[in-house]
Amino acid sequence: MDILEKIIAAKRSEVARQKEAVNTEMLLDAEQMLRHPVSISQALTASATGIIAEFKRCSPSKGRIHGDARIEDIVPVYEQSGASAISILTDEPFFGGSAADFCHARQLVSCPLLRKEFIIDEYQIIQSRAMGADAILLIAAALTQEQCRRFVQLAHELSLEVLLEIHSEPELEYMACGTDMIGVNNRNLGTFVTDVENSFRLVEKLPQNIVRVSESGISSPKTVAQLRHAGYNGFLMGENFMKEPHPGDALKQFIVQLNSSQL
Repeated sequence: MDILEKIIAAKRSEVARQKEAVNTEMLLDAEQMLRHPVSISQALTASATGIIAEFKRCSPSKGRIHGDARIEDIVPVYEQSGASAISILTDEPFFGGSAADFCHARQLVSCPLLRKEFIIDEYQIIQSRAMGADAILLIAAALTQEQCRRFVQLAHELSLEVLLEIHSEPELEYMACGTDMIGVNNRNLGTFVTDVENSFRLVEKLPQNIVRVSESGISSPKTVAQLRHAGYNGFLMGENFMKEPHPGDALKQFIVQLNSSQL
């Protein structure tokens, strides 16, 4: 199996265990279900930088990035430093995250939060809403088009926005599912090889009326400026900040450099 297949296989077992521990009715009674989600797509459109700063401790390709990272040390500083939104990875076996990380982050910040997860079941969407998410990630490579359509519909019924992630031109067909944002992943989820040129190759194929996000492998303000000029509204960045001792400060410095380059 490639890396994505391994992740999905593990995710099926994980979701089954979660359903046994906390059923859907319990999720629907969660306090966060009363909260009105914030629009990430609007936040990105209104932002001068469009940076979605990501919290993650490790990855299948890089191993430990910031293994002892704590939500309370990083996420509030991301918000203070100017992140348009924040992405929290909740996969534990491969990325070192957890649902508890997300719930903790929700208590500490008011900016839009994206739940970064390998969603393969409707249960995870309801779970995301109960955790306080504003948007979820759906990965085209992990779903059929019918699953994607159903998942988008359920997310919208729960007032969640959807960032649909694609990697290749054939996956453009998934945009018919009615997503709020389209993300072009520069990382091949089968091999985890990264190539930022992927965003430039696909941008002309994306609809003009949808919020566009370039994901993975972005490390310089110049690249962000070029991607924005090409038509992207958002830039999902994790490793570039998380590899530093103080990720929030790294984000702040990055935004200073980005603003200078765009003058």
